[in-house]
Amino acid sequence: MNSQLHPSGPSTSFIPAPESKGKPITVIGNEHILETFCDQTISQIQNCKASPGVTEVVLNPDAHVGYGAPIGCVMASPTHIYPGPVGVDIKCSMSLLQLDIDDDAIADKHIRRELIRAICERTPTGAGKGTRSVKKAREIDTELGKMAVTQGASKEVCNALGIPPEWAERCEDSAHFAHDGTISSLEERLEKMLHNGYHTRFLSKAQQLGSYGGGNHFGEAEKVTVHKSPAAQEAAQTFGLLDGKIAFLSHCGSRGLGNDLAQKQFKTLEAHFEKWNIPYPAGDKKLVYAPLGTPEGNNYLDDMALGANFATVNHLLINQLVLEAFQEVLPGCTGNLVYFISHNIAREEIVNGIPQWVHRKGATRAFPAGHHALKETPFYQTGHPILLPGNPRDGSVVMAALPGAEKSCYSVNHGAGRTLGRKAAARTLDQQKIDTEFDQHDILFNGRKYPIDEAPDAYKDFGQVLASVEEAELAHQVAHLAARFVIKDSSAADD
Repeated sequence: MNSQLHPSGPSTSFIPAPESKGKPITVIGNEHILETFCDQTISQIQNCKASPGVTEVVLNPDAHVGYGAPIGCVMASPTHIYPGPVGVDIKCSMSLLQLDIDDDAIADKHIRRELIRAICERTPTGAGKGTRSVKKAREIDTELGKMAVTQGASKEVCNALGIPPEWAERCEDSAHFAHDGTISSLEERLEKMLHNGYHTRFLSKAQQLGSYGGGNHFGEAEKVTVHKSPAAQEAAQTFGLLDGKIAFLSHCGSRGLGNDLAQKQFKTLEAHFEKWNIPYPAGDKKLVYAPLGTPEGNNYLDDMALGANFATVNHLLINQLVLEAFQEVLPGCTGNLVYFISHNIAREEIVNGIPQWVHRKGATRAFPAGHHALKETPFYQTGHPILLPGNPRDGSVVMAALPGAEKSCYSVNHGAGRTLGRKAAARTLDQQKIDTEFDQHDILFNGRKYPIDEAPDAYKDFGQVLASVEEAELAHQVAHLAARFVIKDSSAADD
């Protein structure tokens, strides 16, 4: 274990703040997980804590090296906004669609192959892929794209795309607004971008609505098993989870549009730092920042909102297209959205009694029952759903936060977290073993071979990750999700 890590409780540790200035860094993870944190991950989280205006930093059990900030971290500031601790795939997220069909209904491999075909005819996969690459996708024009990125999941946008408007109520945030709380400022920001030469590229990116990216993005049919505890049973009923039925879990974000917005912000802020000779935190350009209330800060918040709105509509459309695919193969099937929640976003929340911008990069919000932010939602008595993907072999989970999540800025990990880089996975893992495991677990895939760099063993031990969350009393399990088939692409990920 790294000598800078000091145990402080069950599956919790701390790292002293650089030069012992300010609150220590909170670390979540049991002994097994602590061994997975390399020196560079520790160095990056220390750099985050030493950055201007940062008050709170958390390292989650899935943490690994990222650009500037580790993937799997939380950072709070009342005065500054940081693009790096949001990430280049703005509002990369998880969503879960609960279907009313029994697991037995898709036991036959032919049925599952038909479902895979029907979904892939509607939802493209892979970097750069959009609606024109599949025959049953939605038609997206410039005006509809503009509505989506400025309004999010508004009633008008949902109706135009055939998305049930009530699904917006099952979103962590169904819409994001400009720095001044308006849609009009987002519209002005977008029109300026289009006028400055982004018009043609914008249409091609808008036509990625309803599509998966590459790399670690996926769609996965799951068998739902609700835990037997009274708390899990109550939460499952509130969430709309159906024991023994099939649900569909999706992981995707703002695709090429979000990447364009993020990369442009990095370049703009780096140029600003160079012009004014501002030192980068720890000399790392990926930790550029903007003080809140400045034109630079406002512009980043506006661009983040545009990307976040795209991601929201993208997920809701994916879920509607998946539902239509199931209905094609299994007529009479119905489905409802359980939840949609981000893990690459900055949100203004109350931390230590004051408003702060909580940056979650590869981290997901975890508000427990009774949290003030849930008061007007269906989840006030249970906490909201937390969707944590593990891997197809070991499954995924739905959780709900506990009061102990306060210690982690009301956040938990967003999944298992990589333990092998893509090149290292390709070098060291056995493709035949991966394919055999999928056969043994009766899991189908939409390609000939499952991408070796996305194999379960390229990620941390999901059981140890979950044990860390539960031992630290951040959240409890509500349901286990067992993969029945997987849809993904082997291209490079957007994030």
